[in-house]
Amino acid sequence: MSRVLSAVAWPYANGPRHIGHVAGFGVPSDVFSRYMRMAGHEVLMVSGSDEHGTPILIAADEAGLTPQQLVDRNHRLITEDLAGLGISYDLYTRTTTRNHHAVVQELFTGVYENGYFVEKTTFGAISPSTGRTLPDRYIEGTCPICGADGARGDQCDNCGNQLDPADLINPVSKINGETPEFIETQHFLLDLPALAEALGEWLDEREASGTWRPNVIKFSKNILAEIRPRAMTRDIDWGIAVPLDGWRENPTKKLYVWFDAVIGYLSASIEWARRSGDADAWRKWWNDPQALSYYFMGKDNITFHSQIWPAELLAYNGKGSNGGTEHALGQLNLPTEVVSSEFLTMEGRKFSSSKKVVIYVADLLSRYQADAFRYFVAAAGPESQDSDFSWGEFVTRTNSELVAGWGNLVSRTATLIAKNFGEIPAAGALTDADRAVLAATERAFAEVGELIGRNRMRQSIGEAMRAVGEVNKYVTDSEPWKLKEEADRERLGTILHVMAQCVSDLNTLLSPFLPFTANQIDAILGGAGDLQPMPEIVGVDDLDGGPGYPIITGDYSGAHAWGRHPIVVGTPIAKPSPVFTKLDPAIVDEELGRLGLTP
Repeated sequence: MSRVLSAVAWPYANGPRHIGHVAGFGVPSDVFSRYMRMAGHEVLMVSGSDEHGTPILIAADEAGLTPQQLVDRNHRLITEDLAGLGISYDLYTRTTTRNHHAVVQELFTGVYENGYFVEKTTFGAISPSTGRTLPDRYIEGTCPICGADGARGDQCDNCGNQLDPADLINPVSKINGETPEFIETQHFLLDLPALAEALGEWLDEREASGTWRPNVIKFSKNILAEIRPRAMTRDIDWGIAVPLDGWRENPTKKLYVWFDAVIGYLSASIEWARRSGDADAWRKWWNDPQALSYYFMGKDNITFHSQIWPAELLAYNGKGSNGGTEHALGQLNLPTEVVSSEFLTMEGRKFSSSKKVVIYVADLLSRYQADAFRYFVAAAGPESQDSDFSWGEFVTRTNSELVAGWGNLVSRTATLIAKNFGEIPAAGALTDADRAVLAATERAFAEVGELIGRNRMRQSIGEAMRAVGEVNKYVTDSEPWKLKEEADRERLGTILHVMAQCVSDLNTLLSPFLPFTANQIDAILGGAGDLQPMPEIVGVDDLDGGPGYPIITGDYSGAHAWGRHPIVVGTPIAKPSPVFTKLDPAIVDEELGRLGLTP
């Protein structure tokens, strides 16, 4: 079995998460990680709150808080959102820890000493009204290469080319609409051209593997065509100091938030290891070339994970055209796969917190089951193309697929067993139909597991629900409720035994997608209700003397193994309560009203 790093995009801590955020990185990464654990792999799932950069300063000013107060508040809100969705992090941390600062500065030092930073006078974008540096992504204009409107200061999503804010035609600030001023400033640029050949060879290997989604590999190779040095420092007083004499003492020069944030995958792994009692345990995922690593995010972050982060790793490893030596963290693994989802819209509109076109995770979880949302994302989310969340479809899928399909099968099975036997009955002679349905659910483990392992979530849950349909058909055809005579009792017991085994199989199959209800169903079938271990929020001290903070962590070693678990004859079964909540169609109008949309 393999060691698998699940590197999950770091939510930006300028506010709570909405469902568009977690549809891209949260649910897909958790389904994958839970399955890989069940399949016997040694998984390390890490992430945290991304807490530096100009947008934090802006949000703090608007809230009347210091930047630290703002990120403290929002980090706690985000941990509650993600734990509420059941995202099974081994460690969800933050970028304001002293451990993270130290790891980032070590990466910078290694890249610098290996000759992949160029010091250069560049043009920086400044807000005329505040005097603050404007982040590249907060400047929009017309792309000078393809002419598309809405190009950002770091890249054009239309043509995929890397840009600088000063390149844009008619640039404006997304923050307040003003035209930025461009001033000369001194910065360190990552020498991407010196790493282009190594990056190209790595991307060729990834393309040859056939595992990357076509949109991701195509975009990643396109951005190599116009590669050029990219600034990795900023004129800002909130962030991580540049670890060089003459720079570290300058309060207005910090490392670029995106240089800092992607290193979080490594720093979180190191923090996890330090908290585990084996400070070098992280090396099993980062220094062993046989280990696998999967990075989960939305498509707007592809360039940082398929170009900038791999380039930083290659530079630290000394693998570009400038050569280099090995440093304290050793040879670090590049991503095995960048798993990028497309965008989720809502009722046909782009999510926008400022325009109130938004559904926050906390609000959704206060009214609906987490597994109902997780199911929607798995079945209809933005896996390989943009998709839309509508309340009408959410209600329909919940009621027709979860309640009437899967939930009804669980309820019928447990109710019939409780009424007729009170325990799981023994099976008599099996018919061809019995054997066929048992074979179908057992066969589904290989089919569904293979698809999850390739991050084909829609297909995988589709196969699992197809198996639910086969079992429901078996029940309908078998008509166990008609077997009321004593002479029918052995046959009735056999059918109910087969149904119980199939429900157990299906519950295991669906558990990476639906962990909360999987545990409920496990208990209904007489288990301990622990099929899927769940995350917890824990308050911890900073390892290096900084202020304490909440993390998400958990012990997931008890996850049930992937595959059939034979049911035990004689296990008591009581009449069950409904697992899924049927939704009143009237909630569609209610929710649209909350959004200020006309039903």
